[in-house]
Amino acid sequence: MPTLGPTELIIILVIVILIFGVNKIPKLGKGLGEGIRNFKSSLKSGQEEPQSKEEKG
Repeated sequence: MPTLGPTELIIILVIVILIFGVNKIPKLGKGLGEGIRNFKSSLKSGQEEPQSKEEKG
């Protein structure tokens, strides 16, 4: 799989700006960050639950 170079990243950034506009990019970043944070916390809590059930039984 080829890697993305600086030229490709700039092209992708320009396309994102054209599609979403400059004002919505921070909102998209914030939403993406919150989604990743929630996903990680749910994975951590999902791993803790079976361990606590095993300790009880």
